[in-house]
Amino acid sequence: MKHLTVLLAACSMASVHAAPDAQLVHPRTLLVDPALPSAQAEASVLAARRYASFWNSGDQALARAALAPDFTDRTLPPGRAQGLPGPLAASAFVRAAVPDMRAAIEQLIVSGDRAIVHLRFQGHFTGSFKGVQGKGQAIDFIATDIYRVADGRITDNWHIEDNLTFLRQLGVIRD
Repeated sequence: MKHLTVLLAACSMASVHAAPDAQLVHPRTLLVDPALPSAQAEASVLAARRYASFWNSGDQALARAALAPDFTDRTLPPGRAQGLPGPLAASAFVRAAVPDMRAAIEQLIVSGDRAIVHLRFQGHFTGSFKGVQGKGQAIDFIATDIYRVADGRITDNWHIEDNLTFLRQLGVIRD
């Protein structure tokens, strides 16, 4: 019965977001803690969908809408700027290599002030990356993020990307 409640809550929330934000990426699987107040759950889902849609499209307005002014990347890669400038630069850097990159939300799980997002990135390496010119090869890798959401915006992000797969597909690293 508990699983049915979670599924029904997920379906209900998906339909709520479909109308005003139809242009946003929709999660393939959405699981929401049924004990969470609906306004808090909806705000977390919306923030996660906006941020995923930024990665899907490169539209910086979506990142600005999703991230809090004091956004902190808790797993900041070396050389990446903290705060909003970090993801904006990272997106531009990756899109220079994979201009048609798309991001899909495979799973979105919301509980408390956290949203866990499992993303899949796909596209074709037609640009350049660290001196390597793409030849149109397919790119397909995953990432998992844990967001802390407050007041409808992502304040903190802990993330891990499958960079090894990405770099192998680019041909930057060989087996």
